[in-house]
Amino acid sequence: LGGTYEIFAPDIPQHHVVNHITGEEMNETRNVLIEAARIARGKIKPLSKFNEKNFDAIIFPGGVGAAKNLSSFAFDGVNCSVNKDVENSIRQMADAKKPIGALCISPVILAKILGDVVLTIGQDAGTAEAVANMGATHRKTNHGEVVVDSRHKVVTTPCYMLDANIVQIAEGADNVVKTMMKL
Repeated sequence: LGGTYEIFAPDIPQHHVVNHITGEEMNETRNVLIEAARIARGKIKPLSKFNEKNFDAIIFPGGVGAAKNLSSFAFDGVNCSVNKDVENSIRQMADAKKPIGALCISPVILAKILGDVVLTIGQDAGTAEAVANMGATHRKTNHGEVVVDSRHKVVTTPCYMLDANIVQIAEGADNVVKTMMKL
């Protein structure tokens, strides 16, 4: 596609640590930036260092961490708060009219920050109602489909908000990137 990327994460404690085999909470603490560095193979920066002038777009990959660490949506729903560095990066890109991508549950963060935005979280009625209550317009989608809000240059796809396999996740993520490259 011709693009390059850098990876950022907030330098904050995780809300909690979960044993993903048992689903039980563990009595330990971890840092979001350090945990994200394992996925990024160490090539990561604190989100507080993000500056839109150095980038053409930003993408939020989603997952439960977006609902528990990037925001408090998992606990507070429509009354959630958003991490200040996450909010700052979104506002920078929106003000500069640069593309913003969001996968899985992370579109709820865009609904909270941008309000009147068109997006998708798939077909979950409860989450669709929540984003509508934050001022957003939800569009139902299936695997691999994206919703484009041309006014805000926002591109979203549902990923694991649907019962999905890795091939379907890849298709949705690829389609977000391809669509953003055209905006």
